[in-house]
Amino acid sequence: MIIRRAEVKDGGQMAALLNRIIAIGGTTAHEVAKSAATVRRDYIDGPDCITSVVAEEGDTILGWQAIGWWQGDAHIGSFVDPETHAKGIGAAMFAMTVDLARQAGLADIHASIRADNVPGLAYYARIGFTDASSDPGFALSDGRVVGRVNRIYQL
Repeated sequence: MIIRRAEVKDGGQMAALLNRIIAIGGTTAHEVAKSAATVRRDYIDGPDCITSVVAEEGDTILGWQAIGWWQGDAHIGSFVDPETHAKGIGAAMFAMTVDLARQAGLADIHASIRADNVPGLAYYARIGFTDASSDPGFALSDGRVVGRVNRIYQL
């Protein structure tokens, strides 16, 4: 497995992985599928993107992680192929993400995680994020209240 910076050519595979995770449900607040162009703009080379890395094996992207500006803070998003969870992909990507975040001059990284996303909460705790606040009333577009936990990682 190789961890590297995301490139424009990765947009299609990154979108396909994200859209599969959205379709499964339960581990992302994203609810609407995204096009490759949208993923490229939001997570690879758009004006709000700070860092973007992929985990690749052969020609297949197994996961990706990006930091971008959202509501004035540097927020992280992490997406790993559900069939390859708990194999160290997230931790490997985060090591490079932290290096890139420091190079970008960030002091901290924020994560907003659905409160019902048990694997996501465990992942962010495991890599050193600490609770900053919570929003127990956070709801999805269909009205389901799932809550949200906001965490921070000090660089």
